[in-house]
Amino acid sequence: MTAVIESATAPRTANQPRVLGVGTAVSPVSWTQEEVLDAFRITEPKVTSVFRNSAIQRRHLRLPDPGPDGLRAPESQGDLLDKHRDTALQMGAEALEACLKQAGADLADLRHLCCVSTTGFLTPGLSALLIRDLGIDRHCSRADIVGMGCNAGLNALNLVSGWSASHPGELAVMVCTEACSAAYAMDSSMRTAVVNSLFGDGAAAVALRSGNTAPGPAVLKFASCIIPDAAGAMRYDWDRELERFSFYLDPQVPYVVGAHAEIVVDRLLQGTSLRRSDIRHWLVHSGGKKVIDSVIVNLGLTRHDLRHTIGVLRDYGNVSSGSFLFSYERLLDEQVAEPGDYGVLMTMGPGSTLETALVQW
Repeated sequence: MTAVIESATAPRTANQPRVLGVGTAVSPVSWTQEEVLDAFRITEPKVTSVFRNSAIQRRHLRLPDPGPDGLRAPESQGDLLDKHRDTALQMGAEALEACLKQAGADLADLRHLCCVSTTGFLTPGLSALLIRDLGIDRHCSRADIVGMGCNAGLNALNLVSGWSASHPGELAVMVCTEACSAAYAMDSSMRTAVVNSLFGDGAAAVALRSGNTAPGPAVLKFASCIIPDAAGAMRYDWDRELERFSFYLDPQVPYVVGAHAEIVVDRLLQGTSLRRSDIRHWLVHSGGKKVIDSVIVNLGLTRHDLRHTIGVLRDYGNVSSGSFLFSYERLLDEQVAEPGDYGVLMTMGPGSTLETALVQW
């Protein structure tokens, strides 16, 4: 008797959205951690140790120019909002055009545009401004996801995938563009040091279309997990002393996130007959060294499994909502993904929240 072995599968539908292309962009100037410390003349040992032990080598940032005395003056909230608008638009346009080029498409093909950002607030939003600046069809459907944080890329991908599935054959693009320099508030506190040592400017775009046989991976399903008890662990709030918004990261965030990674991944794979060992590609948000280590431990992964995430953190820092797409781009460059391979995308951010998606090549 020949045994019949059922292969692991995940649910598919006729109009499953597929990823056609990805593109990334950064602000023009990159800085080593030592150069950032020198730029702001930071010598406090506790603060410098945070920068030097971050597993980050370089980040792209738009820092204020030095004055006549060589010091870089604090920027007002108005100046930071201007920086967000200018930097986010410039990077977002570059990432969008790079994404369309890889997808073999033009701006004229675009039917839905979703823009994601947390590093500033604009009305009209980035989607309307990009449509105006790039000459995109004014009838293009659009949406803006604002203020959700580093997890927002997968929240938005979920919505864009739904739009794509209901509009077969039409092109949708999600653009995550985060001018983290616009959230850079310098003082001598450890709260500020943790944030300032971690984030960098970056944008990433991904193109989707359903009802086709493109070689890119199909987006199969999503799963989320919010941790209400940790609602204040990651937050962007008003600093009355500095008179600007300031981001806060609780030191326990990596451990809280790691402890819930297994829960959300198991939920993602529920009903698919897949096990974690069936996942060949892991594309996780580059949230920080301790976050990455915690995910590795709690999911039983290796550093090789998260090599793209580790490399993005090293070369760009945490670029917020688009980080996982920087990792996806590196996976594509390796050319190791094969038809039938499964991948898990994972982001985490304020809420506190973990978001996941299952894809298959």
